[in-house]
Order: sequence, then C-alpha cells, then structure tokens
Amino acid sequence: MTNNITKPIAAVILAFAFCALTIHAQAATKMKMTTDIPDGISTPNKLETRIGTLTLKDGVPDRETAQKAYDNLDFQRAVQAYLNSIQLASMHAMRKGILDLGPANTTVVQFATLMDSKALFLTPNTTSVYMMAWLDLKAGPMVIETPPNVLGFIDDYTFRYVTDFGNAGPDRGKGGKYLILPPGYKGKVPQGYHVARSPTYGNWVVWRGFQVKGDPAPAVAATKKLFRIYPLASKDKPPKMTFVNVSGKSFNTIHAMDFNIFEEVNDVVQAVPANSIDPEMAGMLASIGIKKGRPFKPDARMKKILTEAADVGAVTVRTLASRPRENAFYYYPGESIWTTAFVGGSHEFLDAGVRLLDARSFFHFYATGITPAMAKVMVGKGSQYAVAYLDINGNPLDGGKTYKVHLPPNVPAKDFWSFVVYDNQTRSMLQTDQRFPSVSSARGSVVQNADGSYDIYFGPKAPAGKEGNWIQTIPGRGWNMLFRLYGPLEPWFAKTWRPGDPELVK
Repeated sequence: MTNNITKPIAAVILAFAFCALTIHAQAATKMKMTTDIPDGISTPNKLETRIGTLTLKDGVPDRETAQKAYDNLDFQRAVQAYLNSIQLASMHAMRKGILDLGPANTTVVQFATLMDSKALFLTPNTTSVYMMAWLDLKAGPMVIETPPNVLGFIDDYTFRYVTDFGNAGPDRGKGGKYLILPPGYKGKVPQGYHVARSPTYGNWVVWRGFQVKGDPAPAVAATKKLFRIYPLASKDKPPKMTFVNVSGKSFNTIHAMDFNIFEEVNDVVQAVPANSIDPEMAGMLASIGIKKGRPFKPDARMKKILTEAADVGAVTVRTLASRPRENAFYYYPGESIWTTAFVGGSHEFLDAGVRLLDARSFFHFYATGITPAMAKVMVGKGSQYAVAYLDINGNPLDGGKTYKVHLPPNVPAKDFWSFVVYDNQTRSMLQTDQRFPSVSSARGSVVQNADGSYDIYFGPKAPAGKEGNWIQTIPGRGWNMLFRLYGPLEPWFAKTWRPGDPELVK
C-alpha cells in the first residue's frame, strides 16, 4: 500500500507515461500513404557537433542553430576560396610588382646581374637571367618579338597557361613574332605570327636567358636589342621599350596571407571577363561577397569570419607545402622527405580528369609560372625540382643548426645541379650575408669528394674547409630548400639515384 507521500509521485509518473504513450501513438499513427522511412534520412532534434549543440524542431533548425549553420557555411567557403584562388592573389602581386616599375607593354624588368635575395619572389633560382613584363590587351591584339635562346611563356591574369615562346615554343629558340589576341577577339588574324588567345586582358610575360661562361650580360643585351611589345595597329611604328634592372634592389611580388588576400582576389575578379573564371570558383567567391560588378564590402560579422578563415587557410596551405600527407607528393614515399611541387605531371593539376586541389594550392603558394614544359618528363632537357622542409627525422629545418645533404656519385644532371635556400615565411631566397644563398656545380668553388660524391652544408657558420659547399642560415629563422637538376638524366626519373635527406651535423 502506498502512503500519502508516494501517492502524488505515482500520479505524476503515470501522467508522464500516459503522455509518452500518446506521443508514441501519434508518431506511429499510420496514414493511408505512410511508408517506412529508412534510417539516416531523418535528422535528430538535437545534435552535438564541432560547432556546438544544434537543435531542430522536426527538421527545422531554431534561430540560434540556423545562425551557427550560416556562420559555419561562410567560414567553410571562405577557407576553400582561400585555398582555391591563391593563384589569383599571386598573379595580382606579380602584376603590382611589375607595374610599380613602369607601365604595361613598354616596361621590361630585368635581373641583369641575376636575381638575388633582395627580391621577394617565389622560389627563384640564382643562375637564370630572369626578365618579365606585363602585357595589357585592352587596346586590342598585341605583338611580342622575342630573342633567341630563352625559355619563356605567358600566363593570363588567373594564372592559366597561354603559350610558350623560345626554346619550348613554336619558334624553337630562334626568336619570333607572337600575336596575342584579347578575349572575344573576332577580327582578322594576319599571317606571319605565332598566334595565341588569352582569356584575360592582363597577362604575365616571363622568360629566362642563359649565362655565357658565367656571364649574364649577353642574354641581357639580346633582350634589349630584340624584345618588343606593341599593338598590332602600331607595327610600323612601335613604341620605345624601357628596360629596368632590379638586381640587388628590393622587388616584391608576394601576395598577402591574411585577410587582405581576399581584397587581392577581388581585384582580379573585377579586372577579368566574367567567363574567364570557372563557374564553381566564381560561385564560391560570390558566396563570400566577391562578385564581378559588385563592391567587396564585408560587414563586421563577415570580416571576422574571413579574417579567421584566412588564418586557417594560411596554416593549411603551409601544411600542404611542408608536411603533405599524400604519397603522390613524395619522390620516395615512406623512405625520404623530398617532395615535388608539381604533383601529377600536369600543368593543369589534372589526373585522369580529376583536379588535384591540394597540389594546385601547394604549387601556387610555393612557386610561380605555369607551362606544360615544367611538367613534362624530358631526359637531358629542362629541369627537375625537389623540395625539403624537414630533416631526415621529420623535424623542421632550424636556422640555428647545421645540416648536411649527401649527393651520391654521378649526379644525374647533364648540365649542372644546384641548391637554393628559401625563407619559410616568404618562400623567397633567405636573406643572409650571402647575396646568393645557393651552391651550384656550375661554380668552380664546389669541392667534390674522392669517390665523386658531394656533401653540401647548411648552417649559421661554414664547417672548416667547406666554405665552397656551404649555404648560410639564420638562428631563429625557419628555412627550406630546393634541389634542382638541369638537364636531368634517366637515373633521376627511374629513381635509381636519389639525394640524401638533410641530416644534423653534431
């Protein structure tokens, strides 16, 4: 028998049980068209997630949950926009760096005594004679006259390949006249030119000359004598070119990594034809407020999200570059830290019709210049690149420590090989007391071991007697390196020869 205290409690329990049965009965009510709903279609009314507790009422989020969902959606899209449009920001920075020195079409930037560590430029080498210009097609078709014996190409404002010229181009290194047609051009195309069409009005024109017995002057002189850009309509009286030497001078072409990267991407979107950006990317950018013909003015909420997304995007792309997780990034998966910046062997970052998104982000963060010639396997021609951010134990390279890389005998380079050291933050040459932070077999100062191998040292001070085989680093500053093979030979591609990993010297 229940006492006076337990009677009310029992009544409450019975009432709750009755309500529960009633609700269950209502939920289980069979209507004429009722069918069984498979598991996984319905969403529970309460979910615990990484963005917090989400609550719904039979499939409809409450106001607080809806706001969380939109904040998260904007954040996700902003991070993906960052990673997938970093190439637009990179080309925007390249354009600005060139135009700061003079107007488009008539200004040629030359590293007349080679590019050194004063320049903020993505992973250049210290041996090629770099030259570049900005091509603007708004006035119509433009003619480019090129010198012989160069490696050159044109990329559009969204960093897509337009054409090669020089040794890998249709002039076959003899020099020639190229006619570049603007977007949508439907006029007559005259004979006597190598013709290419660009999807954008702005274009980066870049070429590398070659030293003659260690002297860059002949390549510089050939460009000054023969290189021209002019409107097709002015072919009988082309304007005068201006050649600006920036060797040893501050020269910035590096894009932002913080919120300002979205401002740079917006500038490109506003400048290029609407159909020159892939609809998926255009949609991604539009979802965070970057759309052609509209001002980019995020409110306080959206700017906070974009600022955080830029931070996450920056860390993500730095992770892709320094600690890639896919075997395709590694030359010797599971056996060595050396990676490639051109994953998949496609200048469009395609593998059987699939876009390699991480590979594209990594490349445009770390390097610059898109041409099929960079992705082709060419035994004895061109160049190959291997990247190292870590030592043999998987630790970041420390500027305060000394490392050694061993190159076994018979380095598979028909022409020469080199190491160049880069600052982790800027991906530009590390700025030390050395003008050229590099070691190259083309220089007579490199000492070879008795068995034909080489040991290259990296650290704050050169080991005694190893000055010619040493690149300086800075305590407290992180760095990475590129090993280059010029005229790579079959053992490199067959992987029967490989460089040693960076090892601490104790």
